[in-house]
Amino acid sequence: MENNIIEEGKYRYLEIGEGSPIIILHGLMGGLSNFHGVTDYFPKKGYKVLVPELPIYDMPMLKTNVKQFAKFLEDFIEFKGLKNVILLGNSLGGHIGLLHTKMYPEMVKALVITGSSGLYESAMGDGYPRRGDYEFIKKKAEAVFYDPAVATKDIVDEVFATVNDRNKIIKTLAIAKSAIRHNMANDLPTMETPTCIIWGKEDEVTPPDVADLFHELLPDSELFWIEKCGHAPMMEHPEEFNTILAAWFEKRGF
Repeated sequence: MENNIIEEGKYRYLEIGEGSPIIILHGLMGGLSNFHGVTDYFPKKGYKVLVPELPIYDMPMLKTNVKQFAKFLEDFIEFKGLKNVILLGNSLGGHIGLLHTKMYPEMVKALVITGSSGLYESAMGDGYPRRGDYEFIKKKAEAVFYDPAVATKDIVDEVFATVNDRNKIIKTLAIAKSAIRHNMANDLPTMETPTCIIWGKEDEVTPPDVADLFHELLPDSELFWIEKCGHAPMMEHPEEFNTILAAWFEKRGF
């Protein structure tokens, strides 16, 4: 999948299929590969799926925050000449999608959030793994999922490398603080964009109460649960995730 990355100017992204555009927004510790299920399925259903690599570790420190990532997303949408986009975000990606939708509502046709930060202060995790302690990091990575086996050695190795990179861990902490500052509880009731909320019933990072609150505060939202599922439903139960989302698209005429 990563072999198909397009590089144009400051953007690195995947683009698959033709049709109504779905832009996927990955999380803080998540990469483009987390969405294999979505990128394999929806282009066959008449959608153009784009997955931009977010500049999480590339922005100057003063611009390492959720608002600047939302602006980066808008720049990408304009660069690609897209309109009426559907945003799909997991974890920090959901938060970026929410803030972008608040800032540029005319650009977004629909929003899909799963395990999103934006309401819950501990959404970025309840602490940061100790550098150099591989087993601790392995347990942290496994706790993201209901089934710890989903946290493959490649995933654990990637997290381990990130937290042992001084520049990356400093920016990770800056983003976490930014996510807390950009709490959206007061913004959500004014956001009329149709929103599909898909949540893992056993999410320990952003617990089920967070999904309930998103659903309560967003005026035009629907909430769907996936059982035996943690923080990343599109990774842990890709077929069920796609079935739920495709049915919601059909119901809403997207």
